Amino acid sequence: MTRMNDYRLQRDAFGRLVLTDADGESHAGVVPVRAFPIAAPDQGIALVDPHGHELAWIDRLTDLPDELRALVEAELASREFMPVISRIVSVSSFATPSTWRVKTDHGETDFVLKGEEDIRRLALPALLIADSHGIHYLIHDRYALDHHSRKILDRFL
Repeated sequence: MTRMNDYRLQRDAFGRLVLTDADGESHAGVVPVRAFPIAAPDQGIALVDPHGHELAWIDRLTDLPDELRALVEAELASREFMPVISRIVSVSSFATPSTWRVKTDHGETDFVLKGEEDIRRLALPALLIADSHGIHYLIHDRYALDHHSRKILDRFL
């Protein structure tokens, strides 16, 4: 597996990431993909070509020079959208489907939970909730939520 210090990364005129390898070969349209997006988001990032083939590996984002790290982080941010729930304000019903009103790190929003199976347990105490449109919401620590939120959540778990 080739490490990033053997490569150069930049944006082309179309805003795509271009990876130039040690042999001088350019690969346009590379995409960073996190190996562990929730458990270790800043560790283990692959740079893959448009066909999904791994071209380079980043052990830790913090090991990259500032300019390179900024490019990778910007690309990741533009591709990933996973609001983090800080509070469950209300639910329309304790039967599914139900509409949830939640506060997230991106503001307050409503979403529809189709079924209890759309709440997945991750490494304790984290949860991942998928709404009816396929947007995933993260709860880092369900035990750290306020009492009202935990009470609602417990009805669905």
